[in-house]
Amino acid sequence: MMRPVEHLHLEHVLQTVGALEAVVLRSFGPHGGQVLFTRDTGQAMLSRSGTRILTALRLEHPLARMVVECVWRHNAKTGDGSKTFILLLASLLRMIHTAASKDPHVSLTHNSKEAAKAATARLLADKLLAFALDELDDLISVGVVPYGCVLSWKDFTAKTQSPVQKLLSSFFYTRLGQSNCDFISNLLCEMLTHWKFQHDPPSGSLQFINDNFPALHTPVLGFPISCSRLIEGQVIHRDFATPLTEPDGGSVKVVVFTGHLQPKLLNAGEVLELGCEALGEQENRGNGTSILHYSTFAEISLEYVFSNLQSLGVSVLLSAVKQSAAVLSLATQAEICVVECVSEDELSLFTQLSGATPVSEYWRIQPEHVATLAFCRPILLGAHRYVHAMFHNSKDSVMVKPCSLVICGSGEGQTEQYAAAFQEAIRMVLTTWEPLNTRPTTASKMVIHSHKSTSLHTGDTKPTYGFPCQNSVLEPGCVVPAGGTFEFLLNHALLQHISVCDNHESFPAASQLLANALLSVPRQIYSHSPRYFLQAQAMVLGSVQNHVHPCSLVCEQERGTRPIHGNCKGECPPEDGKLSKYCYGKPGLASEVVMLDSGLESVSCKYHLVLAVLQCVTRLFQIDTMLHTHTRLNTQSRRLANISWEDTEDEAEN
Repeated sequence: MMRPVEHLHLEHVLQTVGALEAVVLRSFGPHGGQVLFTRDTGQAMLSRSGTRILTALRLEHPLARMVVECVWRHNAKTGDGSKTFILLLASLLRMIHTAASKDPHVSLTHNSKEAAKAATARLLADKLLAFALDELDDLISVGVVPYGCVLSWKDFTAKTQSPVQKLLSSFFYTRLGQSNCDFISNLLCEMLTHWKFQHDPPSGSLQFINDNFPALHTPVLGFPISCSRLIEGQVIHRDFATPLTEPDGGSVKVVVFTGHLQPKLLNAGEVLELGCEALGEQENRGNGTSILHYSTFAEISLEYVFSNLQSLGVSVLLSAVKQSAAVLSLATQAEICVVECVSEDELSLFTQLSGATPVSEYWRIQPEHVATLAFCRPILLGAHRYVHAMFHNSKDSVMVKPCSLVICGSGEGQTEQYAAAFQEAIRMVLTTWEPLNTRPTTASKMVIHSHKSTSLHTGDTKPTYGFPCQNSVLEPGCVVPAGGTFEFLLNHALLQHISVCDNHESFPAASQLLANALLSVPRQIYSHSPRYFLQAQAMVLGSVQNHVHPCSLVCEQERGTRPIHGNCKGECPPEDGKLSKYCYGKPGLASEVVMLDSGLESVSCKYHLVLAVLQCVTRLFQIDTMLHTHTRLNTQSRRLANISWEDTEDEAEN
């Protein structure tokens, strides 16, 4: 029997998202702390990761679970922006609620008033999403990209702190704290350098690492994060099931087997009919078939398999399944090492690196199924022994230097957080290198044209808005300084868009809502001092009006990083080439210098974040009623609780 139907109002949506916002605000921004979760057993978990915090909550309200689902999907795509997602979502919902309440079409009666507010809110949400899908990429290309920098893959090999390391350091700082940001970012840069494809674009290498990350990292408990390192070759997370025998020739030949080496067991007395090709020439009879008891067939088939492996020089067998005791016994006699129950991810990675083809039918093992390695030996990592496979270096190799990542942590939960942060950073860098497919729409052309004819003062030839007149596209690797620079620039672009296109498009109210909501992010960053918020905003807008790139004092051009357009000379030149922070001050005035975050943020990730938030807003306002059932925990909430303590975390004090 179901509970009564519950009609949703705007206030319900606001309360639900506001509760999630109160949780993530505790760890948001440079001054945010860690959130503490405890188990019923008393075990504690500390985390600053927005996705981890949200998925650890035990959420009963279906709206809250739906919002967390949207955050989880966005994080799975870009690896970044979970806390900003909730903050921007809450700000937009409040502004939509305020705008809907002021709608003159809202009647005085309560029921019709709520229905009218919901209809107005739904209309505003639809206009917001339509505007973003139609105009947002062009506005970012014209209003944000010219004041950013383009990273280079050469920065990965820089010995000193490069812009790529700044991007990664600021990313890890928001998740793991300040202590080991530089070490972790340097380690990840080194790993990305090792896995750089020789003839493919950076996105291909990053996609390969992201797809194979479960097989590319090994968690080790009981050691500090500073003990993490790279190991050349591949670490297979299983041990040898038979005694290891070192080959005389130095190289090792390996076969990847995905099935059982022994036929399916039969009951006593049963017989098996099979084709002669399964047993080889020794059982070839004129009628094409043979009738054998199972014991005889199993013995002949196993002997044939291992004699074939010995003739091919195979010394290691990687098996996806557990083999029988008879197989292991014969493998020991044949001096062939067997590694059982190797995961599908690890076998897939091994076949890609070695070039060998896996085989599933034991009588079809051929030379093309055999991989030749430099060595295959045990390796002890922490308290566990694994298999270490080293591949031959050759000029025809598609990789520069295959390696595995060892991630150390004091406990299981902490090590999992480090591993999740590594993979999210890889997704973030991958998204950063994905260009947007921008198109020169009419609105963007109008904005650019207006900058050529409009001036700050009468008779002044300087454009009102600092956009370059060139057509801008979002190049791969585009970043801007952290600390609210993206939000300030896009807010200014939206306001300029409204003033220019108010009479030519149907979304002025939607543009204004989005412009105002964006400022909630830097307001929270500088919540410890509102004066810093105003100074930071003045700095960014001043750089726009004076054609100064905020990124020019953060990125070092001699290391392959370049501003995209315009003059690169800042108002406050760096000292001795150190570009750790940037500042802005009006020339000739004793103005106070504004110091902002020295990190960098991905423009592409920010673009995907805004779109994901607007899609979530539209999805929330499409819900009219909720039907309550007796099910307290459904499959969706179990899947969202994807950390080690499923459904057992209780949120505690910060």
